[in-house]
Order: sequence, then structure tokens, then C-alpha cells
Amino acid sequence: MSTAPWPIEIVHGQPSDLRAVNAIMAEAFDPRFGEAWTPSQCMGMLALPGVWFTLACIDGRPVGFALARTVLNEGELLLLAILPAMRRRGIGGALLRSVIADARDRGAEMLHLEVRANNDAVQLYRSAGFSKIGERRDYYRGHDGNVFDAHTFSKTID
Repeated sequence: MSTAPWPIEIVHGQPSDLRAVNAIMAEAFDPRFGEAWTPSQCMGMLALPGVWFTLACIDGRPVGFALARTVLNEGELLLLAILPAMRRRGIGGALLRSVIADARDRGAEMLHLEVRANNDAVQLYRSAGFSKIGERRDYYRGHDGNVFDAHTFSKTID
């Protein structure tokens, strides 16, 4: 993995940033897999307690985001996306480290996530210390009717 030759700024997102989040999702999530959320799903989730999102920006431009939540002493990474042209430059790792730190600060002792079985991001999660703990058969339903398994991962937060 190479790193970006420019500084990656990690900032906490505001509701006014949801337009950028939706634009990143539209570009980052292939519609074949049915992973992207609608704007109303994002807004609904952000209205819940313990939910936050983080943006990765380069030169003031959002290039990635992560959406997460904590409930009691557990956290969950709900979404993480990077613009395709900006992948493999350390942005996903920076966002993931930020989510882990934020979850710890919010009292989480464990962080969970779920990812499509053949998603390239699995390598990122494994390198950050996440371990596979389960599988959901035929969880994702793409717009073309195809189904894909989801794998669940967890990490103890030190």
C-alpha cells in the first residue's frame, strides 16, 4: 500500500456534508452489490444516538468517509468508502484508525463490521487486526438480482 504524497485531513462530518457522502457512495459502491445507502437511510441513521461520520479530505475536498456508531461498550463500522481514483493511498487506513479511536473514546471495547465476502477492503480490515467471526449467506442483493455473502469481523479495542 502506498501513501498519499499530500496530507490526509480527517474531520468529523456534519449534516451539511451528506451531499459529499452521497457523491462518494455513488462513485465508490458498485451497484451490482447493493451496498450503497440512500440519502434518507444516512439521514435516518445520523438521527440515532451514538452515530457519527468522518470525512477524509485532501486539499479540502472529501475523498472518503466512514459512518459508525456505538451502543453501550460496542461499536460498529457501518460504511467506509473511498473514491475509486484515490484508493490504495492510505486513506482507508486513516479513516479506519480514526473510527477505532473515536469508538474507544466513546467507550467501545469491541468494534464490529460486516463486508461483502469478495470485497477488496477485507485486506484492510485484517491488517488492522479484525478477525472474521461469522458469515451471512446471500446477504447483499444487487440491483441485477444477484446475491452475495457478507462476512462479519470484530476487533477488540485496546
